[in-house]
Amino acid sequence: MPRVSVVLPVFNAAGTITRAVESVRAQTWADWELVVMDDGSTDGTPEILRELAQVETRMRVCAREHAGVALTANAAMAEAQGEFVARMDADDFSHSERLAEQVALLEQAENRDVGAVGCLVEFGGDRAANAGYALHVDWVNALLTPEAIALGRFVEQPVVNPSVMFRRELVARLGGYRDGDFPEDYELWLRWLDAGVRIAKVPRVLLTWNDAPTRLTRTDARYAPDAFFRMKAEWIARELARVAVGRKIVVWGAGRHTRKRAAWLAGRGVLIAGYVDVDVKKTGRRIGGTGLPVIGVEALPAPGEIFVLSYVTTRGARDYNRARLVERGYAEGRDFLLCA
Repeated sequence: MPRVSVVLPVFNAAGTITRAVESVRAQTWADWELVVMDDGSTDGTPEILRELAQVETRMRVCAREHAGVALTANAAMAEAQGEFVARMDADDFSHSERLAEQVALLEQAENRDVGAVGCLVEFGGDRAANAGYALHVDWVNALLTPEAIALGRFVEQPVVNPSVMFRRELVARLGGYRDGDFPEDYELWLRWLDAGVRIAKVPRVLLTWNDAPTRLTRTDARYAPDAFFRMKAEWIARELARVAVGRKIVVWGAGRHTRKRAAWLAGRGVLIAGYVDVDVKKTGRRIGGTGLPVIGVEALPAPGEIFVLSYVTTRGARDYNRARLVERGYAEGRDFLLCA
């Protein structure tokens, strides 16, 4: 039995799959198997995979009718035999020490309670042309500890899915990817974090995360902004049921987009008591249609009376909001959460 199973779902990736596979073959950690699940490719991918498997005995190629990335990744994981499962995508590149570094972290005695480990990633795209995605990489690379990853999970996906290695027993216990009208990888990490899984990161760049124009996050409605916000509402509501019992929920940000996200929370049973805003033109007013008040930061009550959800997404605003709340004695996670 190999110690590590690298699972790689692939669909029509003839131009990138060889480089991805070769990056696994170049790993300094040798005790691995590579399970490639072909999702009904119609280009030259199947032929390339057959050729690669002929020269690499640790590589197993499986095929299925086209079903999408979530079900295909699950099918690949069902074939995995290793204690640890490392995810990869067909257009990414694992640096040579990735598996060794991640196994080492999971094996450390002080990390026995860590269920999954990611790493820093290199942005494999044009930072000028795709500045938003590049900034996301910078943000996700700044989240290193289990505590920072857990607190950041409602802002954006706090780990890069193809960079993660996890204990295989988590799939049997908590389930794999779910197929639906939402980003399947983000949903899995929110679900696992909600169940108490601790996620850490190796503080080194060990994966190049490519940003191709054809990637699903750019072309599939399941990865549109509203799909993210709608899905997150369920998990934010679950967290509030644990940490905000008996307190009124106040949303920081009274703009139209924030109110829409608050409406999704309301649909999950969360009662919004009011809004906070730094714009003096909004404070003192009531939100039309709801009658909820908008107050200024200085009017916030003492910690313990309310729980604040900060939904402001303007660059730099999250850090400002966090600082203002901490100044007033609020603790992140206990009295407020940063969301998006």
